[in-house]
Amino acid sequence: MKQSVITGIRLASMQQGGAPYGLVEDAAIALAGGRVAWAGASSALPATWNGVERFDFKGRLATPALIDCHTHLVFGGNRAREFEMRLEGASYEEVARAGGGIVSTVTATRKTGEDALVEGALKRLDVLIAEGVATVEIKSGYGLTVEDELKMLRAARRLGQMRPVRVKTSYLAAHAVPAEYRDRPDAYIDEVVLPGLDAAHAEGLADAVDGFCEGIAFSPAQIARVFDKARQLGLPVKLHAEQLSNLGGAKLAASYGALSADHLEYLDAEGVAAMAAAGTVAVLLPGAFYTLRETQHPPLAALREKGVPIAIATDCNPGSSPLASLLLTINMACTLFRMTPEEALAGATREAARALGLAAETGTIEAGKRAEIAIWDVEHPAELAYRIGFNPLHHRIMGDIE
Repeated sequence: MKQSVITGIRLASMQQGGAPYGLVEDAAIALAGGRVAWAGASSALPATWNGVERFDFKGRLATPALIDCHTHLVFGGNRAREFEMRLEGASYEEVARAGGGIVSTVTATRKTGEDALVEGALKRLDVLIAEGVATVEIKSGYGLTVEDELKMLRAARRLGQMRPVRVKTSYLAAHAVPAEYRDRPDAYIDEVVLPGLDAAHAEGLADAVDGFCEGIAFSPAQIARVFDKARQLGLPVKLHAEQLSNLGGAKLAASYGALSADHLEYLDAEGVAAMAAAGTVAVLLPGAFYTLRETQHPPLAALREKGVPIAIATDCNPGSSPLASLLLTINMACTLFRMTPEEALAGATREAARALGLAAETGTIEAGKRAEIAIWDVEHPAELAYRIGFNPLHHRIMGDIE
């Protein structure tokens, strides 16, 4: 079993209940077999680690590797023209109802082969990895046929085989109603979403099931049908909810014990209470808020008051959040939503792990967890939120030091 000791670090373990950020000055981390065996003050390192190979990082900061818990990384084409349209005054809903939005990406994705989807997504994935990301969630949702949804999920699985990164997949066929099913959303669920979920599960392609509960997408009753099937298959659920209006999607998601409800700008007190009771993570997506020039902020104070875990993510997608920087997302969470730097970093590590059902494996630096660590050329973790357009990553550890 390979063993090593990391020394010469400030450790921001992101564990709760102690110092802010779980910060330990002059710390060490002992690794064995790709896992953290011990972490704490260097002066307390057990003598059993004497003589083990050491790596001195000369006073740099160590944090958990970052986790992007909500992305649409696999897609065809781009929507730069729609960006122009919105700047000219068209709303997101107006663009969608005119045949743009998600449906335009569907057209491009259906025309793009699996290999080309992988090639395009790798460019975005590599940018995330270069910023210290070790885990990425990737959704389907731009195919909207059984085979095209499976194509997207297969591409996502391949990404995890081609790079040293953990990829978690979410089946999101309930993302939009395709043109061929216009005005027939229930038929689309019957003929595509549910059979496609069976096929994705049989092929081992889906780690979770997602949906878009919104006036331009699916109603709570329609999403409930998808979640019922997910429950039958033993798959966890999550939901795009309360982004443009309040349909009660977060409350619905919580009733199914959802891992997360995401966006949440129009979340009400009832939804907050339901999420708190269920332990459902609130995933806030400042990139979409920024790109769509929204003004309705998610209810951060209410989420804090009820103790709802708060994660953040890039929401990397071709339309509403063409953002492939989790470091910038951390800054945006602070500047746009007024999260603290500690909350934002926790949102991209500890709480993001919780939003993916991975809290037992990653998200903090503590004994027993995977050795997924980012080493930064900064003095204090607040610098990761403070700087804009600057990547201070020195080294990313994924299991073992290379």
